[in-house]
Amino acid sequence: MPLFLALLLAAVLPQGSLRFDAPAGWASRTPGSTMRVAEFTLPRAPKDTEDAELAIFFFGGQGGSVQANIDRWIGQMTQPDGRASKEIAKTTTLQTKSGLKMSLVDVTGTYVAEVKPGAAERFNRPGFRLRAAVIETPRGPYFVKLTGPAATVARWDKSVLDFLASMRLE
Repeated sequence: MPLFLALLLAAVLPQGSLRFDAPAGWASRTPGSTMRVAEFTLPRAPKDTEDAELAIFFFGGQGGSVQANIDRWIGQMTQPDGRASKEIAKTTTLQTKSGLKMSLVDVTGTYVAEVKPGAAERFNRPGFRLRAAVIETPRGPYFVKLTGPAATVARWDKSVLDFLASMRLE
């Protein structure tokens, strides 16, 4: 991010950065873009062929409404029986331990999101699970997205919830 933009954001956004407690067993990696606050690899479950990936995004206080993001994430999954993913998606609203409001979505199926934003090429990953959250803060929303084979994501269920609950501004 250019220095002038970082200074401008610091001047207009409330102070404090999102902090969290990364669970043991997760592998941190360098974020792939400036819009990603953090990225993690969650090691695969036995018999799965790939790891799960979790990324935290911050768009400088932008990024659309909670519902628009939940709908977009649900739209990144299709169902083998042709049902709408919205019919099986589970949504909940919770609070972090520090009192930040979280809206979560959890849906399984075939992951068909764009490989990169705006790309025509799409993933085709059957048997995947997507768990995502919008964390509402005074700085603006943070977005957490986890995708991976359903068994691998299930393997990390408790640590994902603990991770989300640990989010706080410092």
